[in-house]
Amino acid sequence: MAEDHLPPSREQLAEGGQNLLYGVDDEPPLRRAIPLGIQHYLTMFGSTVAIPLILSGPLGIADQPGQLATLIATMFFVSGLTTLLQTTWGNRLPIVQGGTFSILNPAVVVLTAGVLKGQGFEIKMQELQGAIIAGGVIEALMGYSGLIGRLLRFIGPVTIAPTIALIGLSLFKFGAPIAGQDWLLGGLMIGLVILFSQILRHRWAAFELYPILLAILATWGLAAVLTAAGHYAPGDAGYVDWAKVGQAELAAIPMPFPYGLPRFEVSVFIAIVAGYLSSMIESIGDYYACARLSGAPTPTRRTINRGIGMEGVGSVLAGVMGTGNATTSYSENIGAIGLTRVGSRRVVQIGAVVMIVLGAFPKFGALFTSIPQPIVGGMYCTLFGMIASVGLSNLQFVDLNSGRNLFIIGFAFFMGLSVPEYFSATPLDLGVDWSWLANIVNTIGQTGMAVGALCASVLDNVIPGTVEERGLSHLHSGD
Repeated sequence: MAEDHLPPSREQLAEGGQNLLYGVDDEPPLRRAIPLGIQHYLTMFGSTVAIPLILSGPLGIADQPGQLATLIATMFFVSGLTTLLQTTWGNRLPIVQGGTFSILNPAVVVLTAGVLKGQGFEIKMQELQGAIIAGGVIEALMGYSGLIGRLLRFIGPVTIAPTIALIGLSLFKFGAPIAGQDWLLGGLMIGLVILFSQILRHRWAAFELYPILLAILATWGLAAVLTAAGHYAPGDAGYVDWAKVGQAELAAIPMPFPYGLPRFEVSVFIAIVAGYLSSMIESIGDYYACARLSGAPTPTRRTINRGIGMEGVGSVLAGVMGTGNATTSYSENIGAIGLTRVGSRRVVQIGAVVMIVLGAFPKFGALFTSIPQPIVGGMYCTLFGMIASVGLSNLQFVDLNSGRNLFIIGFAFFMGLSVPEYFSATPLDLGVDWSWLANIVNTIGQTGMAVGALCASVLDNVIPGTVEERGLSHLHSGD
């Protein structure tokens, strides 16, 4: 109803929030805010669950469902805590915090081919957590010292546009390839999100507010019915495995250092730090994207310093609690804001509380892990495309008639997609003595948004161009 929310302010309208249902400072009534918060939780559960699942093999717990369920629950618990910290005392943007794929890649490398190979689960976790805690401390110092803010003068829309867009585009392998495992479910999920969020959004308020949530529930329900009817059998992509719920513990509040005190190994630390560098670049792009979609003012240096600093604090917390991963800003959440046009900070905070509660009850977390992967893939097809579009929208502030800008943007996009393919097929090998350097180069080289950001940033600052041509006057006008 119209009286349930306030219209966006002039400042929000100026920042791109013209069509918002709820702006960053709006507080929807609880009857709307709670399901909207749960919707944010559902958009990021796939990635949150995927990280422990991918780590389970290298950690040696793939055949231990109880241990894996605890790890998943801890991820959700820490995600909720760090989201509350970020939205309350950090950058105060409506952005979800959770595990990062930037840390996942170097973690898998050191677990399977590095010094941790062959060690037991507890030892692996202790050394992995030690590196994550140390990296979090460095990230926090870079943020709160203002170093990140001082580096921002080298980052303009020409850099931000391909960086944000590549966040979505580089995740294409998690879209159609996963949805295509069962196109009945994956295609239905895509079709329902489009139908609810774009075509029918003015017909019924629920379609406008909860398009992703309704699409997931409808598709998940169909999968459950087809599973009960025998259409899907165990092992099928569309099979709803309720056994996961029965195997999980009812309640298990995560505790600090569950696997023992952390150990610090220099080679592991160096590999993980490379992942942190990629994560910070990605997060800065996420801040700008989130601000544009939520109607918040363009992030200033202080905002970004606080955000990166709090992400460092969150990563230390993740290391202490034993997640096997760090924390970063979630792109999926930003895509959800774009589709639902709900950018309220309060909604995300309610979603954070949901994550904390469900993280303390593994059975509830296990319930959502029963959602078939094709449904998750279909959801990603709609969310990640929105993120790419938000990245491209930053180009409205630069001179697109400038050959200089066109070259830099095109080059950054191409290299951001091409270089990771090269490093994935031909990783750098510098021998045992220089393996730490090879790990750093390979990690950055395999991260599309990092490659795109580096190419665009270097060229944008080396090739001559005016402030107006580069779009810097708009971007940093609020500093």
